[in-house]
Amino acid sequence: MKILSFIFLLLIAVLQYPIWLGKGGWVQVRALQQEIDKQQTANMLLKARNDALAAEAADLKSGLDAVEERARAELGMVKKDEIFFQFQAVPSATSSNISR
Repeated sequence: MKILSFIFLLLIAVLQYPIWLGKGGWVQVRALQQEIDKQQTANMLLKARNDALAAEAADLKSGLDAVEERARAELGMVKKDEIFFQFQAVPSATSSNISR
């Protein structure tokens, strides 16, 4: 009877091995699920970036306001007959600049 119980226990263990550790088993499925989660997160970030770029492209195609704003901000351009003022910060007086 002990031998028969041992054989059944061994048979159950042999049948359980592929479920837990074999190809397509629980361990491999868990690892693949983690990879899927990481890839979905990366895809969401890339989709958000693509949506922002698409909105910016549509804005640039639709009118001159966006083009003008970008030229002013990035290139420092001004309109014709427009006056541009540039202010420089005044250096603060330090103890080395003060003569006694």
